[in-house]
Amino acid sequence: MEDLENRFSSKALEDFKLIDRAVEGDDKAYAKLLQRYKRPVYHMILKMVRNVDDAEDLTIESFAKAFRSLSRFKKDFTFSTWLFRIATNNTIDFIRKKKVNTLSIENTYTDDDGQSVSLDVEDLNLNPQDEAIRAQKEELIQVFVGMLPSKYQKLVRLRYFHELSYEEIAEELDAPLGTVKAQLHRARELMYDLVKNKKEHM
Repeated sequence: MEDLENRFSSKALEDFKLIDRAVEGDDKAYAKLLQRYKRPVYHMILKMVRNVDDAEDLTIESFAKAFRSLSRFKKDFTFSTWLFRIATNNTIDFIRKKKVNTLSIENTYTDDDGQSVSLDVEDLNLNPQDEAIRAQKEELIQVFVGMLPSKYQKLVRLRYFHELSYEEIAEELDAPLGTVKAQLHRARELMYDLVKNKKEHM
């Protein structure tokens, strides 16, 4: 522990304690980690994709993957560095698949200890980690979707599993576009709430 105290900031050390508690099944620890990093992760992703709806979707996916892998987290670097890398890789995968017009992703951000973390993309081909994230996407989101009220489940499945646009979902369900967007936004809020009040998953 003394070695960690010499290497990391007080916030990073608090994160390590939260991770230990979360791995042991402490729901409040998951909620605290989500509360700490939801906004910065969302804003980083938003800068990359420049679309609010996509950024919200990708934020959920990033936390789902991070929380699922929390037991494998190594205290070799800060939680924020690890989380931002997961979020970055997931967003890069999305950008490659959708070929979205984005700002350059060859940027850096600074983690809690003031270290510069590069977001450079070295290879345009999907690497094994990108492939794994894509392969796990459906399974990860199922964790949340299965706990949603039934009226939201079809909407979320069309959006995440079938990867339909908001316009395509509206056409599929014969519903107003505004209603689809509002209900998907509410579904995302509910999924965040389920993480905060987690009882049966992860």
